[in-house]
Amino acid sequence: MSHTRDDRDDSRIVAASLEDTEAFGELFRRHAPRLHAYISRRLGRTLADDLVSETFTTAFRRRDRFDGRTDFGAWLWGIASNLIAKHHRQETRMYRAFARTGVDPAEDAVAERASDRASAAALGPRLAKALASLRPQDRNAVLLLAWGEMSYAEIAAALDLPLGTVKAKIHRARIKLRSALPKEHNDG
Repeated sequence: MSHTRDDRDDSRIVAASLEDTEAFGELFRRHAPRLHAYISRRLGRTLADDLVSETFTTAFRRRDRFDGRTDFGAWLWGIASNLIAKHHRQETRMYRAFARTGVDPAEDAVAERASDRASAAALGPRLAKALASLRPQDRNAVLLLAWGEMSYAEIAAALDLPLGTVKAKIHRARIKLRSALPKEHNDG
């Protein structure tokens, strides 16, 4: 997720923001773009704008409780994950609509290259249906891995779960997702 040097810098910035509230803006600059891209992919752009704002508002309000034992990014993503969980019905509806129509509500985030878009278009509805069928916490863990590009340890910290539980949730989700894909896409 982030480099050790950045983690220490983030902790110093949080501490500095207790005296100089403007310092917290640097944390927004560092973390908001990636967080926004992830939430957009999960819930769509409209909710992403609101949830990124709410995530940082919550983090700012609670910054005096940040003790530095956890990396700031994991702490922030944990806040965002809790907020996303409140919107799991919207996310499930979005995946079901994608599965039904084949139109990805977050299409601009699907892929940069035409070949990736073609592949995503072919697999998208099946994958969306499978994602909609996952338990919300399993879906959250697998999407933090895939779209959030977080490690298992970072996911465990963000979701405040034991590492083994995270691994089990991702394993369960992968099995279900693989079963939704055509055989030629299961070879990786």
